[in-house]
Amino acid sequence: MARTKERSFGQVLRDRRRQLDLTQEEVARRIKTSTPYIGHLESAKRHPSDKIVTRLAEVLALDRRELFFLANPRAQALLSPEPESDAKSAWEDFRKDEQMRRIHNITGDEMEMLERVALLGEVRSPRDFIYILNTVRHAVGR
Repeated sequence: MARTKERSFGQVLRDRRRQLDLTQEEVARRIKTSTPYIGHLESAKRHPSDKIVTRLAEVLALDRRELFFLANPRAQALLSPEPESDAKSAWEDFRKDEQMRRIHNITGDEMEMLERVALLGEVRSPRDFIYILNTVRHAVGR
């Protein structure tokens, strides 16, 4: 997937499927979904869940992380390294917003995890922490 940066998620799926000489039907069967759904993914009419991205990566022998970022370009932008001052101020704003934490039922463990995320790179706003938290919650089935 060396040249995936210039290609979309759907294009990468289609190209790799064809490279492996698989039909949409075969891919759909292997990842336990419908044939039209594969077509919708390839034509960017649908957005895959994290579970589907993982299954596609396995079936098509693609890097799961790269495929995830292709499907979720905003997630990669949230983690891009930038000056720490922005990340720190967004984290401080988020940390101090007790109402937001209460509305989203954020636990102490989740706050610790989000604090570590803030250290990884740029997080532009307190709302980005909610996006990250919901992605993590979805990934762990909460």
